[in-house]
Amino acid sequence: MSGKPYPDEEDVAAGGTVGSPSGEPSSGDSQNGAKDVSDEQISQIEKERDELRDQLLRSKAEFVNYQKRAKQQADSDRVYAVGSFARDLLDAIDNLDRAGGTLRSSGVDSGIVAGLEMVHKQIMDILARHGVEPIPALGLPFDPNVHEALAQQPDDKHPEGTVVAEMAKGYKLHERVLRPSRVAVSTKPA
Repeated sequence: MSGKPYPDEEDVAAGGTVGSPSGEPSSGDSQNGAKDVSDEQISQIEKERDELRDQLLRSKAEFVNYQKRAKQQADSDRVYAVGSFARDLLDAIDNLDRAGGTLRSSGVDSGIVAGLEMVHKQIMDILARHGVEPIPALGLPFDPNVHEALAQQPDDKHPEGTVVAEMAKGYKLHERVLRPSRVAVSTKPA
C-alpha cells in the first residue's frame, strides 16, 4: 500500500494489505494478512472520496471567480479613482468660467480673458485625458439620469421637456455622472 489513509480500488483489487498506513497488518487481519473489506466500507470510502473531490473542485471554482471579481474591482477602481478629485475641481472650473464671462462683459483687457480661457482649456484637456467630459444639455430632451431640473420656463420655440437653459454644467466620468447638469426645462406657454 502507498501510505494512503484509505485503500482505493486498485489496492483492494491487487490484494494489497489493508490495515495500518504503514502496510502492517492490523490486529483484525485474517491469517493470510488481508483484512476483509466489505462492499459497504468500499462504497463509504468512495462516497467520501467523491465528496472531497467535489469540495475541492468547488473551492477551485470559487477561487477562480474571486480572482475575476477582484480583477474587475481593481480595474474599476483604477478607472474611477480620479472621480473624487475631479468632482472637487468642478466648482473651481465653474468659477473660472464665471470669471471669464464677467471679464468679457466688462471690457477688460482681452489678454487677461485669453489667459483665463487658455487655463480653462488646459484644465478641461487634462480632465478629458482621464475620462471626465461635460454632459451636453442645451436643446436636448430632459433626461433625469444626467440633468437636474431647477426651473421650468414657458417656451413656444421648443417642445415641452426640452432643456432651454443651463445654470451649471454637468460632468461625467466615463459612464458615471459626477455632477448632473442643472437646467431649466421648457413647458407650454399658458
